Amino acid sequence: MKLVALIPHYRHIATLPTVIAALRAHDLPIMVIDDGSGETYQSDLKEICCEAQLFRLPENGGKGHAMKYGFRQAAAQGYTHALQIDADAQHTLHDIPKLIAAAQATPHAAICGRPIYGDDAPKARLYGRKITDFWNIIHTHSCQIKDGMCGFRIYPLENTLNILDSEYIGERMDFDNEILVHLYWRGVPLVWVDTPVRYQDGGISHFRAWQDNVLISKMHSRLFFRMLRRCVGLGK
Repeated sequence: MKLVALIPHYRHIATLPTVIAALRAHDLPIMVIDDGSGETYQSDLKEICCEAQLFRLPENGGKGHAMKYGFRQAAAQGYTHALQIDADAQHTLHDIPKLIAAAQATPHAAICGRPIYGDDAPKARLYGRKITDFWNIIHTHSCQIKDGMCGFRIYPLENTLNILDSEYIGERMDFDNEILVHLYWRGVPLVWVDTPVRYQDGGISHFRAWQDNVLISKMHSRLFFRMLRRCVGLGK
């Protein structure tokens, strides 16, 4: 297994150094995919990413767009697995070794963070996740997807790129859930690692309440009709 860490980044200059330092502590090579943050941030990014590869996308295309770019760059450099971790330091960075150990034990699987929420979690986020959990049971006819929205994962790149080459996968906040359902449909095992998630006062969120909820609703519609096609033998 050859692992690289991918950080999709959009204007999280304050927290990005903490994430990079945590990854470097585990001797992981790092790719930061800056999703069109703009010229104002470029000098700071260059300094922060002195121990990482920095890729600058010219326009903001969304988290999924950045991750797709990162997957292809990682595969082109010979990596077999990619650790996805957000730039906002919301994930529990001490749990990075847990995900790596799980990937080493089951390299054919997707290793997924299963978030454990505290009292600081916004209620709207929790309700939204419960709705997505319900739809994922419908899409997969199972309870195997414990959480579709947590972007703290290790992906097996070959299977992931096969999906990206053959299926439409969302470009923004719909990406995390949609790619996971397709991995499940392709028979990729999902291994879950419990990990606390914290919400910091004053933290920057790029979730757009109206636009991203519409995108997520469209995603569930796509998955639902894809599921129906699978049931009648018209799709993989």
